[in-house]
Amino acid sequence: MNYTIRPIAERDVPFMWDMLYESLYVPEGGKPFGREILQEPAIAKYAEHWGRPGDIGWIAVTDDGQPMGTITARLFDESNRGYGYVGPDVPELGMAISPSYRGQGIGTALMKALFDELKKRGISRVSLSVDPNNEAAVKLYRRFGFEDAGVVGTSVTMVADVESAVY
Repeated sequence: MNYTIRPIAERDVPFMWDMLYESLYVPEGGKPFGREILQEPAIAKYAEHWGRPGDIGWIAVTDDGQPMGTITARLFDESNRGYGYVGPDVPELGMAISPSYRGQGIGTALMKALFDELKKRGISRVSLSVDPNNEAAVKLYRRFGFEDAGVVGTSVTMVADVESAVY
């Protein structure tokens, strides 16, 4: 499948919200969250007011323009911590791929694009929060050098050193 990875533009923000919803891990056979969860401040903070200084985002789109998935990195501060917060100078990664496009290497391609941009901007570390039962995501993150840094609720906070990431 042919696709392009490009920076997220304003026209992509509605799809970015869809991907934020897709990023909420539901175990096999579990009841999906209602979409109203996107209104909760702890979730909405990952997408609302997208395009503020420091926001980094990439989208994968098919050759005919169909969006496939997104990856974002956003800074938070002590007063507005994200689930994977480790410090005000460490952006928090969020990623999701539409279900029909999973398992085709798109997540890896998005991660490469993000890490390349983080390196260009001189950002040394990136964090994330992941449910340890989301095995495909954990496996991908470990390939990019993410290591466990703590546990918040049912999720693991992971951190990667951007400069030493090998991909």
